[in-house]
Formats: sequence, structure tokens, C-alpha cells
Amino acid sequence: MTRRSGFRERYGASPLHLLLLLSSVALALYAGIRLLRGDPLGVAIWFVGAALFHDLVLLPLYTFTDRAAQALTGGHRAGTDGAYRVPAVNYLRVPAFCSLLLLVVWYPLILRRVPGYRSATDLDPDRFLGHWLLLTAAFFALSAACLLAATVRRRRAGG
Repeated sequence: MTRRSGFRERYGASPLHLLLLLSSVALALYAGIRLLRGDPLGVAIWFVGAALFHDLVLLPLYTFTDRAAQALTGGHRAGTDGAYRVPAVNYLRVPAFCSLLLLVVWYPLILRRVPGYRSATDLDPDRFLGHWLLLTAAFFALSAACLLAATVRRRRAGG
């Protein structure tokens, strides 16, 4: 048994994995120290508030939305032959997640909440809402095409 495989057996992954993990922890510690240097109490209050808002408001909201989407798409029904099938609700989850992620990252520009953006960048801030809507439509159209392809492939296979 080589030394490398012994490490993999004990650790459960390659040395590169451990190196990347330790690097990411070091980067997170560095960012945390830099973040807390300015206003530690304000940062702590923001984190606690964000956690409470997520757990008390957002989690029930998207859990309810996901359950409603599962009810509309048939949930997690297995095929008649017992074969694994990707639930149809995933074809709604993925584009919705991508669209909401873009909204969270770019919401100040999408909702026109950045005063002076045009003077600072010489770009039109009114384009972000339209671009986000087009991207959202493209995400759902691509997802619908993937669902259609999967349905056609399943029917051709006799499933």
C-alpha cells in the first residue's frame, strides 16, 4: 500500500482536497477579520437579523412555494417501471433559483436603487430590469426545452 492511498483511506479524500479546504478556511477567516474590524456589533446584529429573517420568513415562504409547485407538477412520483425519474418540479426549481440569485445579487440595479449610477459609469441603469426579465424568460424556456426533451426521450424508450 502506498503512502498516498494510506492518506486517502485515513482522510477520505486526496491531499489536494485538504489543501483547498484549508485555503478556503483561511480565506474566510481573513475576510471575517477584515469585516469585523469596522463595526463588529453592527455586523453581529446584521448576521443575527439575517438568520432570523431567513428562518422565520424566507424558509416558510419558499417551503410553501416548493410544496405548491410539487403539487402542481405531480411531486416525486416514480415511473411505472420503478426507474428513477427526475421530478418535474426540478424544471421549475432550477430556473427560479437562477433568476432569484441574479435578483439578489443585482437588485439595487434591477430595482433602480442606485442613485448616480449613470453619472458614475455612463451606462443606462434602466436596462437592468429588462435584461433580468429576458434572462429569467430564457432560464424558464431552456428548462422547458429540457423537460420536453426528457419527456420525448422517456416516451421513445417506452417509459
